[in-house]
Amino acid sequence: MNSCSGTAMEAPRLLSSLDEIDAKGEPLHLALGVFDGVHLGHQAVIASAVHAARAQSGPAVLVTFDPHPIRVLAPSKAPSSLLATLEHKARIVAALGIDHCVALHFDLALASMEASDFLDLLTRGRVGSISVGEDWRFGRNRAGDMNFLKAKSEEKGYQLHTLAPIMFEGERISSTRIRQAIRDGNLDAAAGMLGRPYSVSRKVIHGRQLGGKLGFPTANLDPGDAQMPPDGVWAVKARLENGLWADGVANLGLRPTVDGESRLLEVHLFDLSADLYGQNLEVRFVRHLRPEIRFSSVEALRSQIEVDSTAARALLANPALDSD
Repeated sequence: MNSCSGTAMEAPRLLSSLDEIDAKGEPLHLALGVFDGVHLGHQAVIASAVHAARAQSGPAVLVTFDPHPIRVLAPSKAPSSLLATLEHKARIVAALGIDHCVALHFDLALASMEASDFLDLLTRGRVGSISVGEDWRFGRNRAGDMNFLKAKSEEKGYQLHTLAPIMFEGERISSTRIRQAIRDGNLDAAAGMLGRPYSVSRKVIHGRQLGGKLGFPTANLDPGDAQMPPDGVWAVKARLENGLWADGVANLGLRPTVDGESRLLEVHLFDLSADLYGQNLEVRFVRHLRPEIRFSSVEALRSQIEVDSTAARALLANPALDSD
């Protein structure tokens, strides 16, 4: 069974070790990296592993790390927000053809492992190929590089595939660039680097149910450490756990009119009355409609939500925005 697949939004089974994979004697084809956001550069590495797996038999395996290595090695320099949770990342790569997702626990012990020992860990079983970005480094003091992997390939019996960086508007695509584009509200640029519209996947939590009292029930999501665009009201599309997409309007921010105390993403999905509590909802930000503001009364807020909903419905009716 494909450990990254399943129906619709079903959470994939994430493995913590390559030893958990039953390859039935076939070689593993590994795509190695952090893969935050799974942008076009990452996708080139993944495509290489998938191609090798289909051409030579055996499963394509994404090997990543949890938590993000920089959060262990240099916490002060680590990004405060990530482009995808581990589970969301696994769903994305499953759609790209990855058969198994392995998230190695990254701690100081793994960080201090010699490059040769880490490679031994990866190749305890039969490995047919390894695909990496050409500048990827691993092992203690980042001693493992392409030259090291190439020198070891004959001994270990794997083919090495190194992928050059992918460029966007004259500069190398990176997770840092994408995060900045999202913070700036430049979602077109983010989509250009991701190869898909940007979305976040979070679990629906209980809120104060104020939206329902106003006639606009919302699914409430805690942004957590997900990279969010600028606060305000957005036209959105959301994918439910059953795989269906729904149009909606969302408010991202502190909700000053009702004295909100923490940042929240409130999503009102049109013509949908299902109970979504506890479900994972993937929210795609389509268009920023207006900034978040404080209204003079709750009634004034309700009237503005009607205006926002009408604007979002009209915008999302554009067939070019279909999510399939």
